Amino acid sequence: MTARCIAVLALSLLAGCAGTLAPTAPVVTTVTHRLAVSTDCHARPACFGTVQTAVDAAGTFPTPDPVTIAIGRGNFKERVEVRRANVALVGAGRGATRIYNDLVAETAGRYHRDHWGTPGSATLVVDADGVTVRGLTIENTFDYLANDALAAGAPGRIANHQAVAVLLDIHSDRVLMEDVALLGYQDTLFANGRRGYIRNALIAGNVDFIFGNGQLLIEDSELRTRRRAKDERDNGFQSFLLAPSTQLSQPFGIVVHRSRLTREAGVPDASVALARPWHPTSRFADGRYADPAAVGQALFIDCWMDRHIGPRHWTSMQGTARDGTKTAIFTPQTSRFWETNAKGPGARHEDIGMSWRPALSWPQMRARFFAGWPQA
Repeated sequence: MTARCIAVLALSLLAGCAGTLAPTAPVVTTVTHRLAVSTDCHARPACFGTVQTAVDAAGTFPTPDPVTIAIGRGNFKERVEVRRANVALVGAGRGATRIYNDLVAETAGRYHRDHWGTPGSATLVVDADGVTVRGLTIENTFDYLANDALAAGAPGRIANHQAVAVLLDIHSDRVLMEDVALLGYQDTLFANGRRGYIRNALIAGNVDFIFGNGQLLIEDSELRTRRRAKDERDNGFQSFLLAPSTQLSQPFGIVVHRSRLTREAGVPDASVALARPWHPTSRFADGRYADPAAVGQALFIDCWMDRHIGPRHWTSMQGTARDGTKTAIFTPQTSRFWETNAKGPGARHEDIGMSWRPALSWPQMRARFFAGWPQA
């Protein structure tokens, strides 16, 4: 064998040197870039005083490269938008690192592409693939209780008082949130994209505090209902954990697995529903009314429930009728709601005619949810 043939063999890793060499795929190498956020950077390289400036700097690296942003101890009052893939926000622990803001839907429309105040109020917006958030608290600190205490029409009362902590927006997918606290009151977590996986977390709020049309799996976590300033009831309930608006074309909505449903002091017994069906008002060729295809899916599997969960467990929700009035009623019996193997004093439930069952077993649903997402 000639030296030339040996050289070709070494370069091409083929078994022979006769004929045309097969083309080889280019070698793609990625580097994990590391940035820091601190209240005391001094002259440290790659250190930023705000989370958003670090996120913006992450955008200067090649897109396939992962970027880890280590956020130090402290409170960071910001509105943060993550629109670059493969970014990890890693705090010093949810008791040590906090990102917060006090935006509210009434005045936050300027932050959203469609001037919609609810998503515009979010403290953290994730609108990218492969984002990880770990070891921190994200909070919307709008004074919901003070506003809630005012009578309707009272001077100074804000009518649109939704205040989001986290928005998983339309381009989000494979978002992992681990060891986090997501704190708010009404509309704490808005799932408006594809898949979000939340584990070992605390999510706190009161009215519809986990909602949207996205695919969300919450596992090994605590869902803590917060109190209202006054005892106002809708169909007998003060508050509601979930308000899914899952499209009929989606096989997966909001699933709560192996988690604890708890309450803070002041939340009455039997005052909270597991879910109610949200049919968002949408524009169609023949008018603007509640989306009939938004048949929300909510599943509770192997969860522990305290006494604040009402014995009916599920309830109805109003929507926009074709004449523009809020007179359309969407019931849990016509929704995709299901629970199994609940425990605790709130697990007992009345038969209200819930008949829907998922077509897939829980292992099948979980496998489908994580398809193409091996790192989770």
